[in-house]
Amino acid sequence: MLRPVRVVVAGAFLVLAIAALAGCSFEEEQKVWEISGPVFGTQYHINVVLREDQERLENLADGIEEVLEDVDASMSTWRDDSELSRFNRLEDQSQWTGISGPLHEVLTTAREVSELTGGAFDVTIGPVVNLWGFGPDARPEQVPDDRELSALLEKIGYDKLELKDEPFALRASPNQYVDLSAIAKGFGVDAVTRFLESEGLSAFLVEIGGEVRVSGRKPDGSAWRLAIEEPVSQQREINRVVALDSQAMATSGDYRNYYESEGERFSHTIDPNSGKPIRHNLASVTVIASDCMTADALATAFNVMGVEQAKELATRENIAAYFIVRGEDGFETDYTPAFSSFLTH
Repeated sequence: MLRPVRVVVAGAFLVLAIAALAGCSFEEEQKVWEISGPVFGTQYHINVVLREDQERLENLADGIEEVLEDVDASMSTWRDDSELSRFNRLEDQSQWTGISGPLHEVLTTAREVSELTGGAFDVTIGPVVNLWGFGPDARPEQVPDDRELSALLEKIGYDKLELKDEPFALRASPNQYVDLSAIAKGFGVDAVTRFLESEGLSAFLVEIGGEVRVSGRKPDGSAWRLAIEEPVSQQREINRVVALDSQAMATSGDYRNYYESEGERFSHTIDPNSGKPIRHNLASVTVIASDCMTADALATAFNVMGVEQAKELATRENIAAYFIVRGEDGFETDYTPAFSSFLTH
């Protein structure tokens, strides 16, 4: 269960919410209410624009909880009983295994992003992540050597997963360990968005662990304002603020999950092509897209690629992307033409 769920008049709960709500003055009949709770090992915060109606708010909270429980029960690798975990445990994955529509949708988007980015996004990279000590296994006493990595990389790869549309089914050869942690949070945001739309809501903000999607506008008619964080690990600071009204935004960075060994820094972000932690100077990348699971996956892929390759691809594909790079004198920023219209002044 995802309780406790909290329904309150929205206030300043995190950097995103602070930026989103700053300067608002609400009409008497419309308020921004927040529904929040734990999920996916993090927290969700959902702001909905409604007249005061406690019964409806509680029903919305219950519905949101059910939606997120369904996503978790399908795509979690931390739950032994999840749909994905059951597939990962199969002794023989070469036969077609029926899967749910949502899981098929996420795997389809994951494959599209993998192909677009030349394999920089890969949902089968989990065993390599674990080998470097960023999964459930303990940190290795020694970093993996090239021979060990090469042997493992030969066995995995998104191209070894096959999807079937009618009926929805999945198979892999050889067996793969599929990890959707770099896209499932974004899908959770999209799933809640669909639920709220089905309930007739047109103005809201959905945020799960920093991944966000908004619809409509606030009661005063202004767009939702969201913060892009400064990529520092010890505190939360704002780098820039963007204004959205019907888009999703996701950020990927290497500044919170890493370890050091013998004076060398190892990021949790692994390049699927080399099997090694990224080494470039890109600290974080933020992507704005029409849906959050695409933004989530693209942000991860661009973080793997580095600023030069990622910006070239994003510019060519008209993707809105914002890059924060470590320079000699501090952080430097860059962004694609498609991103410029979202920046506030």
